[in-house]
Amino acid sequence: MPLIPTGPQKAFYDEVGGRPTFQRLVDAFYDGVADDPVLRPMYPEEDLGPAKERLLLFLEQYWGGPTTYSQQRGHPRLRMRHNPFKVNPDARDRWLAHMRVAVERLELPPLQEETLWSYLERAAFAMVNTFEE
Repeated sequence: MPLIPTGPQKAFYDEVGGRPTFQRLVDAFYDGVADDPVLRPMYPEEDLGPAKERLLLFLEQYWGGPTTYSQQRGHPRLRMRHNPFKVNPDARDRWLAHMRVAVERLELPPLQEETLWSYLERAAFAMVNTFEE
């Protein structure tokens, strides 16, 4: 017997707690990046604030929240935006290590954690643009 829809599905963004959850994720992630000798130089601003805001807005939009990112910056074009930086496997692995800590701090239910982590892992691998040291 097929399942009968009971109403609109909640966006993942709402399921995990909306902006406060993604803000915590981004804050915890950039706490790690701030002291990382490989990743920190990839953020040209003196303050990590603008980068934090861009990532927050991107993740919110990707997961079904407000579309502020596209309204302010247009299409995400992630590969193009990361192209000026040397994103090698070491940078990818460092990015993932800091993001892993941030995801774990959220203490999401297992399915939601795996959904989020799976996307972040795929995205990190997709950003690699060189194998040079």
